[in-house]
Amino acid sequence: MGLNLAHGGHLSHGSLVNTSGIIYTPCEYNLNQETGRVDYDQMEEVALREKPKMIIGGGSAYSREWDYKRMREIADKVGAILMIDMAHPAGLIAAGVLENPVKYAHIVTSTTHKTLRGPRGGVIMMGKDFPNPWGKTTPKGEIKMMSQLLDSAVFPGVQGGPLEHVIAAKAVAFGEILQPEFKEYAKQVQKNAAVLAQALIDRGFTIVSGGTDNHSMLVDLRSKYPELTGKVAEKALVSADITVNKNMVPFDSRSAFQTSGIRLGTPAITTRGAKEDLMLEIAEMIETVLSNVENEEVIAQVRARVNETMKKYPLFAY
Repeated sequence: MGLNLAHGGHLSHGSLVNTSGIIYTPCEYNLNQETGRVDYDQMEEVALREKPKMIIGGGSAYSREWDYKRMREIADKVGAILMIDMAHPAGLIAAGVLENPVKYAHIVTSTTHKTLRGPRGGVIMMGKDFPNPWGKTTPKGEIKMMSQLLDSAVFPGVQGGPLEHVIAAKAVAFGEILQPEFKEYAKQVQKNAAVLAQALIDRGFTIVSGGTDNHSMLVDLRSKYPELTGKVAEKALVSADITVNKNMVPFDSRSAFQTSGIRLGTPAITTRGAKEDLMLEIAEMIETVLSNVENEEVIAQVRARVNETMKKYPLFAY
């Protein structure tokens, strides 16, 4: 059971177009329509009804902190494994800016890029090992620990030769994360996201859930630009050298190919040294572009402004 894809979940959490939804029988929980936050009461109702073997927390477009404690309580009620996919906020969690799910989850997974700023890859973690719940045994008849099943699922299950260069790059990234500068970076990512979200709200945009606790935000375009799709908005902004992606919003009437929203994040621009003042300028430029999506002259002017502005920010300030 995972977060509804249309509400900010991820394909790999049970989508019918993904292996996870083809091999297994998925069910989903939603965001509350009024608050834009995970509806834990509804999650519990679905869990009690469907009895999932695993509950997955985490998503690809959810800007709020997760209640890991409540999720573990729900998982324990139905005998499910709680897996937290912290791929998006992992860097902020590692820096202590957001709560660490390891003490609540049976299993925690993450990519090593995104907010961890490492190479493309992944990591699987456990806070505490435990006997596997399916009774799988060793040739000697001993119950296998869950960590043994995870290890063998990776190799020989789905991988062959290890990518030593990626392992080395992960070590470098983890070394950077241990430095005091990374904590300051993570704090600034969070500050920048909060300021950008509020600046957009002040300009009449709707942010799903009303703001952000992490590095990202989901902008619902329908209130300010009812006829504008996320697809058109993405194309116009990318043409102005402002990188965003189209994204469905909760209870979206448009398809995943059109969408009614766009997703924004602050990790990359914070790496370049951006602070709160630039977030205000970015919000202004976003509004200018989205108010003129068919005006190539205006988009060209914003693109020139973007490139001139970013000359002051090196590629790696942190």
